[in-house]
Formats: sequence, C-alpha cells, structure tokens
Amino acid sequence: MVLLAGCTAAGAPATQVTRAASAPATSASPAAGGPTGCAARVEEGPLPDWADAGFSEETPRMPHVLGAKGEIVAVLFGHPLAVGRTEGPNNKILWVARPAATPSPDPSASATLVITATLDSTTTRVTREVAGGPGPSIIDVPRAGCWHLELSWSGRTDTMDLVYVAA
Repeated sequence: MVLLAGCTAAGAPATQVTRAASAPATSASPAAGGPTGCAARVEEGPLPDWADAGFSEETPRMPHVLGAKGEIVAVLFGHPLAVGRTEGPNNKILWVARPAATPSPDPSASATLVITATLDSTTTRVTREVAGGPGPSIIDVPRAGCWHLELSWSGRTDTMDLVYVAA
C-alpha cells in the first residue's frame, strides 16, 4: 500500500501533552469487548470512498473507526491498539479528514489535529497533537480501556471512541 510507508517509523509520532491530571477509575473497564457506553466500532470493511485515496487497492480493507459526525476516519494500522506494547506494530493511526464541503469557518484556525482523550468513567484526560493536521501518527495512552476522543483541526470537529487493550 502506498500510504503504509507514510505511517511507519518514518512518520512522526504525535506530540504527547498531558493537560489534566489522572484519577483512579471508578469502575473496571473491560477493554477487549469494549466497556459499557463505549461506542468504539472498528469496521473491517472498505474505507469510505473519500478516505481511500493513495491506497493501491481499489477497495482497501483496513480496520478503521469513523467519527460520530463522519468528518474523520481513524485507519488503525496497529490494530488492536494496546497499552504497554513491547513487540509488534506501534499504535499507528492514519487520520483522514473528509474533504471540507466549504472553506474553513475560521481560516486562522490551526491545522494541527488536537485530540483530547478521556478514559471512560474516570477523570483521566490526555491531549495529543498531530502537527500539520490529520495524517500519520502514533497515538499512545496511559491506560487500557475505552477512550472518548474529541478531535479538532482547521476549525472542524468530530468525536469517536477508541479501545486500547493491555499488551
């Protein structure tokens, strides 16, 4: 695949910034099956037409999660995503934004993809940034479980849930 090379070690990992303190979980979150209230739905079928540009196959079949508004897709090259992984692929995610129907509502808005992730049923919150906007990244989180992501870039927003399992 053409984009796979862009998502390997040559791709820069996301900047990891912690902006809020962690607190212990209020309940155990079974990561493998997805905790209650977790809307993470990993699709195994073809990517949306608007997200498959650059792939060499006509209809690439990659694990992916579509944002709640359908504005962005997370293509999971490191599926399943894992905390404490010592072998195998990293938590590689290719972020692909749906082409904007109209110009950005705020042309001065930063293109950087800002990911604010909150662990389900806790106050654990971390922020990750992908410089230059949606593209290849490595997104690690401190604990296994369901993470609710708020995504913003170029004046646009979307949300999604991603599950990270213990390695």
